Amino acid sequence: MTALPVRLAHELEARPEEQRWLIEGLWSAEAVGIVGGEPKCCKSFLALDMAVAVASGTPCLRRFPTVQRGRVLLFAAEDSACVVRQRLAGIAAAAGIALEALDIHVIVAPVVRLDVQLDQQRLEQTVSSLRPVLLVLDPFVRLHRIDENVSAEVAPLLDFLRGLQRRHQLAVVLVHHARKGAAHLRAGQALRGSSELHAWGDSNLYLRRNADDELSLTVEHRAAACASGLRLALSDDCDALALRVVDTAAVTPTTPLLLPVERVERILAEASTPMTQRQIRDLAKIRAATVGDALTALVTDGRVTREAGRYRLLSR
Repeated sequence: MTALPVRLAHELEARPEEQRWLIEGLWSAEAVGIVGGEPKCCKSFLALDMAVAVASGTPCLRRFPTVQRGRVLLFAAEDSACVVRQRLAGIAAAAGIALEALDIHVIVAPVVRLDVQLDQQRLEQTVSSLRPVLLVLDPFVRLHRIDENVSAEVAPLLDFLRGLQRRHQLAVVLVHHARKGAAHLRAGQALRGSSELHAWGDSNLYLRRNADDELSLTVEHRAAACASGLRLALSDDCDALALRVVDTAAVTPTTPLLLPVERVERILAEASTPMTQRQIRDLAKIRAATVGDALTALVTDGRVTREAGRYRLLSR
């Protein structure tokens, strides 16, 4: 029997800030996650806009800079090939580029099932051959025949996609539906099916349509600040049908885009007295487990001390 491979924490790869994003502020580098929303909320348009942005290196939604340009692999399970082509052409035109210039490969197989081992193998072989930086699967409901409400059935499919991401160093966008009439719920909690789907994502985007028929985008990250209230609209400008940003006031997050460790360290630096983990979590607005991991790293690194359950930043 061979032991599991391990490395000292300080030997783990440190990623420069400019390499932490696939699309700045919108999708982390090599992130898996959900583009979610109720039916007819333009989820597919948003996922295709991301595909065009990555393939061309142009800003997504003409607002969010693309940091890593590369090949995109797309499977649109609900739309015909001609509809996919038409939508991509419209988004490309809105971005000021030609469809022919896009390195987007579309899977044209009639069916792909993530719960079927043969289809998993075929998808992995396709990814291995094309080496895309972004894989878009739209929508989740057409990619399986499991019960989405049963965690034990959903988790293996998400585990496969996570493994695919890690083995091939790519980002994975999974388009998924939200429950109807769930506008009162937090965006991630409104997703249809098991809570595994919300927990799985490193970056998640949620679209909602309000009473005035306006689209609102919420951006959620595991390791960066979130943003909400960005207004979008589907605009038809000379046959270039694409989403556009209606206003940019809500794009700037309320806190800087910092890693959890950096955020916790800044909170402690601004504190006049030692703080409990709960106090830090309330200010950081991230999960308790993430705060705990950040504090452990800071204590181990000698930057923070813990006394009587309270944390204090050591002066440098």
